[in-house]
Amino acid sequence: MNRKILILALFAAILTGAAGCSVEGGWVDTQPSGVIYTRPATPGADYIWIDGDWVWSGGAYSWHEGRWDHQRVGHVWAGGRWENGSHGYRWHRGGWQ
Repeated sequence: MNRKILILALFAAILTGAAGCSVEGGWVDTQPSGVIYTRPATPGADYIWIDGDWVWSGGAYSWHEGRWDHQRVGHVWAGGRWENGSHGYRWHRGGWQ
């Protein structure tokens, strides 16, 4: 019986975590204002700068700083963008293409 409860609790935790892992965020009335920060020095020649990103969490957007990442052969980084729709504004995260 204890094993069944443990399995159910683990399954519920996995589902709860997966529900919070949305790629796209929610809609807001106004998009957050621009963020200004200093880009750190590159760690090496094979790195590319990835601009910061707005992340949807707890019903609001929060800013996550940019970072250096290794270049990916045959791919380019497409930065995130704001969508203006009938519900307000929504952030579409950037990604490798």
